[in-house]
Amino acid sequence: MEYSINHLSKMCGLTTRTLRYYDQIGLLKPRRVNSAGYRIYGKNEIDILQQILFFRELGVELENIKSILGKNQNDQSKLLKSHLSKLLLRQKQIHTLIENVNQTIESIEGGIEMKDSDKFKGFKKEMLSKNDETYKDEVIQKWGKHAYDESRKQFENMSEMEYLEFMKLSDDIEIGLKEAYTLGNDEKSAYSKKVAELHKRWIELAWGTYSIDAHHNLVQMYVEDERFKKYYDKDQEGLAVLLRNAVFYHLR
Repeated sequence: MEYSINHLSKMCGLTTRTLRYYDQIGLLKPRRVNSAGYRIYGKNEIDILQQILFFRELGVELENIKSILGKNQNDQSKLLKSHLSKLLLRQKQIHTLIENVNQTIESIEGGIEMKDSDKFKGFKKEMLSKNDETYKDEVIQKWGKHAYDESRKQFENMSEMEYLEFMKLSDDIEIGLKEAYTLGNDEKSAYSKKVAELHKRWIELAWGTYSIDAHHNLVQMYVEDERFKKYYDKDQEGLAVLLRNAVFYHLR
C-alpha cells in the first residue's frame, strides 16, 4: 500500500513540513514522486519512519539517526548504549511528571480545580533550575537582576496555552533553522524571516516583553557564547550565525 504525504502525516503525527524536511536532508526519501509532484511513501518508508520516531523518542539527534539507519544491528547497539546516559538524565524529568500527575489526580478526586499555572509547574521548575545553574550569573551581569527576576516570574506564571505554545515554538525554531540552512543558508530568505519571527514570539512569551535591542543582544550572545552556539549548532555548524543574521536583517 502507498500513502501520500498528507495521509502519512495524519497517520504518524508529524507535519508535512517535517516530512519534507526529512526528505531534504536525506533521512526519509519517498518511494517516488508522482506526476503531480506529490511525494508517495510505501511500506519500506513506513518501516524507516517507525525507526526514526523510535530514535527520536530516545533523544537521538537527526544527524545521528541518519548515521544509525545506515549501520548494522551490532553498530546500532553500540550507538544506542552511548545514549543511555541521556535516558538516565531524563529520570528526573519523569519524577517531575509523576509529581504533576499526582497533583492532577488529587485535584480531580478532591473536586478542586487545578489552576493553569500549576498544571505545568513541575516542568517549568525543572527547566528554570537547569537555566539557573548554567546561565543565571551571566544573565544578571548582562541585563541586571530586575530583568532576570521579571523574566523568571513571567515564565513561572505562564498559562497552560502559553506554555504549550512556548514549547512548540522551541521545536519550530529548531526545525525552521535547519530548513532555512538546507535551502540556501540565506538570512534574507522567507524561511529565515519566519524563523526570526518565531524567535521574537518565543522571547515575548519567555520575557513578557520585547525590544529589538534586547533581541539583537541575545542572538549575538548565541554566536559569541560557546554554550549557546553549541546548542544551536549541535546538528549543523552555522545555525547560530544564521539565526543571528536573520534576526538582524528582518527585525530592525
